[in-house]
Amino acid sequence: MNRPGCIGIIPMGVIPPVIPKVIAAHINGFLNLASTVLKPMRNPQYALDDQRLQFDAATILEAMEKQSFAGVDKIVVVLNVDLFLPVFSHVFGEARQHGRVALVSICRLAEEPVENGRLSPTTLERSAKVALHELGHLFGLIHCENHPCLMHFSGSLEELDQTPLHLCPYCTQYFRDETRSPDQE
Repeated sequence: MNRPGCIGIIPMGVIPPVIPKVIAAHINGFLNLASTVLKPMRNPQYALDDQRLQFDAATILEAMEKQSFAGVDKIVVVLNVDLFLPVFSHVFGEARQHGRVALVSICRLAEEPVENGRLSPTTLERSAKVALHELGHLFGLIHCENHPCLMHFSGSLEELDQTPLHLCPYCTQYFRDETRSPDQE
């Protein structure tokens, strides 16, 4: 049985098992939230755009938000497909502010194709950063203007690699306020 407030991590498609585990460890360690890896799901073929040969992130979010997952409050879906939004050529992840579901695509994060079984520490760190950033949106955080903040927008791998694994003081306080239980007030 999962504790209330738990974050569920769902591998979607073929995902090396270490990636959801690393994301769960970062959620626990950096955000001080409980997390658990849930049963894998199939790739979201319904979201494939035949023109772009990419997967529509908004379509996947909408489908996942319609599902219920017992014992978890929020969901992080980890995929190995190329995600897009109409205004971007690609996205590393996606979440709606104050939503329930976040997406993390490892497709463009790996230094080598994930299928070969080699995962570098950089690939694992990038996956964790995107997951924590998208979780920030689920807890109401917006993109931060401070460059040394996990919530600063990263549109390239170079920017993502320069992003720290911590929130700035403002985002930290906002996150604490959002995750504080009523009996702590």
